[in-house]
Amino acid sequence: MNPQPIAAGTISPNEKLNKTTTIVLVLLHIGAVAALFCFSWRNLALAAFLYWLTVDLGISLGYHRLHTHRSYKIPLWLEYFFAICGASTLEGGPIFWVATHRVHHQLSDKEGDPHSPRDGAWWAHVGWILVGEAKHNNTRLMSKYAPDLAKQPFYVWLNNYHWVPTVALAALLIAIGGLPMMLWGVCLRIVVGLHATWLVNSATHMWGPRRFATRDDSRNNWWVALLTFGEGWHNNHHAHPTSARHGLAWYEFDPSWIQIRLLQALGIAKSVRVARHTDHKLEKAA
Repeated sequence: MNPQPIAAGTISPNEKLNKTTTIVLVLLHIGAVAALFCFSWRNLALAAFLYWLTVDLGISLGYHRLHTHRSYKIPLWLEYFFAICGASTLEGGPIFWVATHRVHHQLSDKEGDPHSPRDGAWWAHVGWILVGEAKHNNTRLMSKYAPDLAKQPFYVWLNNYHWVPTVALAALLIAIGGLPMMLWGVCLRIVVGLHATWLVNSATHMWGPRRFATRDDSRNNWWVALLTFGEGWHNNHHAHPTSARHGLAWYEFDPSWIQIRLLQALGIAKSVRVARHTDHKLEKAA
């Protein structure tokens, strides 16, 4: 598998901003700031609920632990629902997200990694998204790295039209609560979710202890874990990528794992993969 069409490498003076992506992100940030000037407890509660729905169910349980690594199995209807929640983060469709993350694992912190801090902290956090040709809608290319998802017409459609759930949600919120509700439930919620997810790409490859001697720079970062429902235990994850549990020690709070265990107890989640506790050997931080 040749990951070069996805990876962008380091930023060069000849790199140009992707105008569409940059404009959308700027407008979202403006909307997020505007939301702070029309505060209400109702809108805050709504944004918090949607943050859980999209970042936790959509990204952590869905795009990452389920769609990318297949660390557990759930009914197809629920798998599709998680994918819709993931698309509502505006991080791209399921095929794009899964393909990019699989390449990241294959070439983590090496040449060809789409977002390694070795190419700069800014690059790892957001630079890799802002420059070059966007691959969000290049379903044919990304399908090479996620052929399992590409076999299902629903995922192909959602990848091509990943923006539809967000636009539909924005229209619904305006109809229910006007512009302020949309600013909180869409703009502010999406901006916070984007930066939280991007911190997994940047901060957890820069700061924190390393339990396992992986071949990359992945680290465990507790505050990123709090923002991302357990995704900050990144060194644990890189050591055991197919484990549904990322917080492997009792003190590593992993809300996503708790929810997977709940789904398992209810008979909804099956074939749950978990790293063995005997593997918990702490490597001294570099």
